[in-house]
Amino acid sequence: MNTAELPPASLRLRIDTDALAANWRVLDSMSGKASAGAAVKADAYGLGVDKAVPALRDAGCRQFYVAHWSEVAAVVQHVPASQVAVLHGVRSPVEVAYAKATGAVPVINSLKQAVLWHSAGGGRCHLMIDTGINRLGIAPHEAGDQAIAALKVDMLLSHLASADEDSPLNASQLQRFTDAAAHVAHNGKSLANSAGICLGAEYHFDQTRPGLAIYGGVPRSELDGKIAQVAWPEAAVMQRHKVSAGESVGYNATFTANRDMEVATVSIGYADGFLRARGKDCALHNHAHQFPILGRVSMDMVVVDCSADNSLSEADFLQIPFELPEISQKCGLSQYELLTTIGNRFQVCA
Repeated sequence: MNTAELPPASLRLRIDTDALAANWRVLDSMSGKASAGAAVKADAYGLGVDKAVPALRDAGCRQFYVAHWSEVAAVVQHVPASQVAVLHGVRSPVEVAYAKATGAVPVINSLKQAVLWHSAGGGRCHLMIDTGINRLGIAPHEAGDQAIAALKVDMLLSHLASADEDSPLNASQLQRFTDAAAHVAHNGKSLANSAGICLGAEYHFDQTRPGLAIYGGVPRSELDGKIAQVAWPEAAVMQRHKVSAGESVGYNATFTANRDMEVATVSIGYADGFLRARGKDCALHNHAHQFPILGRVSMDMVVVDCSADNSLSEADFLQIPFELPEISQKCGLSQYELLTTIGNRFQVCA
């Protein structure tokens, strides 16, 4: 098979690494005496480890969190493995062996994991205490267990369940974390995520672990005006044509034209993270015009009303709204979902 030059992509995603680095610096500053790490799991929340990690490293970040061991290799291309922590811990001898081979640090989440790690020779690890989110982590009453005492715990972690709300659970988790920490030998403590940083100095301890806000999310009002948009997606117009009054557009004919219209088919759909929930009352745009979406979002396409812009033509690019707090409020998807569902068909550019 002869090789040929790949045609230009009809989807583009500009990642503003300067904005990303600036967001991290804001969160690091707001963390007070604590240092800010960075959650870079899920391919840096969908924006790409190869873009995000070097920008965060150069901004001063020295601790990076992933969820799966399969995510380690991409991150250690840019930072030492000793700066990478795996939140899911070690669940098997194979994962223990991988941790030992790479030097990435497991976050121990259970007494079983503690025994598994220690029996393989142990070494530096982190420890998660479940203080109320009921996902991963040892129970607070297990903090004094002999299996935990045998560990060399560097960072003692917990995770807030409702930091984006003014919930009494925040103070409750803080107290449980502080109480449990008294029973575990450790070098440092970490509790606050992006929203947790906004709760105040008592939540900061030695290290904070922002994620969402690094990538442009605003989980609490205290971050309004401080966090910049990082991701800027665009999609190309594939076709422009006329729709007559009475004709319908898209699957299940959910839109019927009440007048003759000019419409454009645009190269983005739910396979690219533009889920159907985003289509209702949404408009794409360029610098001068808004283009309301007509009918249902398809896997690879949306149709927009371009009647107001006679100049829009095939191969032109339209901007996809991606101001995370506003879009989340409008469509009901969380800011996390908006980021992490971005598809892999975008051509990423600076």
